[in-house]
Amino acid sequence: MEQFSVRDRTAIVTGASSGLGERFAGVLADNGANVVAVARRRERLDDLAERHPGVFPVQADLLESGDRARVVTSAVERFGTIDILVNNAGGGTAGRAIDEPLDHFRRVIELNLTSVFELSQLVARVMIGSDGGSIINIASILGLVSSWPIPNGSYTASKGAVVNLTRELGCQWADQGIRVNAIAPGYFPSESTQDMIEDERAAEFVRNNCPMRRFGEADELDGALLFLASRASSYCTGQILAMDGGWTAR
Repeated sequence: MEQFSVRDRTAIVTGASSGLGERFAGVLADNGANVVAVARRRERLDDLAERHPGVFPVQADLLESGDRARVVTSAVERFGTIDILVNNAGGGTAGRAIDEPLDHFRRVIELNLTSVFELSQLVARVMIGSDGGSIINIASILGLVSSWPIPNGSYTASKGAVVNLTRELGCQWADQGIRVNAIAPGYFPSESTQDMIEDERAAEFVRNNCPMRRFGEADELDGALLFLASRASSYCTGQILAMDGGWTAR
């Protein structure tokens, strides 16, 4: 099990104030990592740090390039290096493409894709100067397949781009000791899926279309996270790990 250890490693987790990001930050911290938890809501980050002593909160708006740079600088100043980056922050509201304002499309791309690229670039420069590391992008099954019958053009476009960016960066940086992989979750409990969970018709849609007939549970991503963050995946890069109950295998 030592291969799966992240003890004394330094990780950045974005979107850590709720949902999957909060879970990822807590799991890494509870397994011995120093975790720089990043989000806009400082009070949520402070609460996370109280529950998980290995968490160091950094408030930032990842729509701003300057804040992205500050996150990386803060991590290096605090811990000396960066071993793991979890690009989890993201979002986007569903709507018909014919009606979607261009400014909304741009905003979703900026958060879900551009911030992932810039943070990966900044962290890679730190990793290249040390012993390499692992970058884990949180994509989505909606980066692998359409969201139909739920219309969501900007979100699916951004997550599809994250999927192929993962492959590209994984290949570009493979010989420099940096692994870049992605987790593509299906439907898991989060702020963005809460309405689906509470709406019986929406929940039935998930049950009818998922071979496992259910939503994922929060702890069912823990193993994938630790695998990709640790030496256990030392020969794995540019890969997309779908954790979706069989959704994309249909």
